[in-house]
Amino acid sequence: MLDLGNRVSIYQPEQAGLIFPDLPEFDRVEDERRHRKEHLVAACRAFAQQGFDYGFAGHLTVRDPERPELYWTNPMCVHFDKVKMSNLILVDHAGKVIEGKHAVNRAGFVLHANVHEEHPDIIAMCHAHTLYGTAWCATGRPIEPITQDACAFFEDHVIIGDEAGAVAVENHAGSNVAKAFKGVKAALHQNHGLLTASRHSIDSAAFWFIALERCCKQQLDIAASGIDPIHVPADRARYSREHVGSDYIGWLHFQTIWNQLVVDQPDMFD
Repeated sequence: MLDLGNRVSIYQPEQAGLIFPDLPEFDRVEDERRHRKEHLVAACRAFAQQGFDYGFAGHLTVRDPERPELYWTNPMCVHFDKVKMSNLILVDHAGKVIEGKHAVNRAGFVLHANVHEEHPDIIAMCHAHTLYGTAWCATGRPIEPITQDACAFFEDHVIIGDEAGAVAVENHAGSNVAKAFKGVKAALHQNHGLLTASRHSIDSAAFWFIALERCCKQQLDIAASGIDPIHVPADRARYSREHVGSDYIGWLHFQTIWNQLVVDQPDMFD
């Protein structure tokens, strides 16, 4: 175990005075709420950039900091690249829209509300119907430790077979998914797609979703090549996960996306 001193991660510089992202601190709950909403919008815009849109499918959520029984989410039938501060909706665990004019995605409510209610420590969650993630989920197989990137998910994701292939519009489907999220950051819902959750931030949940989709593509590419991959040994995979697979690292990765979106897409704050 490395001695990190007061640092959260080995990636934080030991040398003082260097430019490096700082974790946000808030004096007022209103500021924290705005921060979470802004980064939820940024996560939706990042999903648009990645091509994760598929009609109205896909939903991202983050808890309200003052009323944790409520969560903010993207509105139904609004493209990821059109999500902005003014059209986010605030929803309770019963699926009632508390703030906002748009409807909530029924499948999103069933999945996310159950996970948020079952796990009070989970702050944010992401799901979308992506090309490679959905394809890999059809195999019913986990992400294997075949790359350093894949090691971020080593022993930190699960396969969910319950309700596989049946659209999640009834509450019991969400309950089955919620049970699987104990102590992990990602799930592969068989014949459906990817889900990620974070006990840290929407930034982390969003980045790990992007990373998981990339890992699924790598798995499919290697499988298509017909070449048997060399697996990273378990001890090295755990070492890599410790240093590149944490919620903090997911947050840190997302800051590069956030910084670019702030410059390129200022309309997201409207």
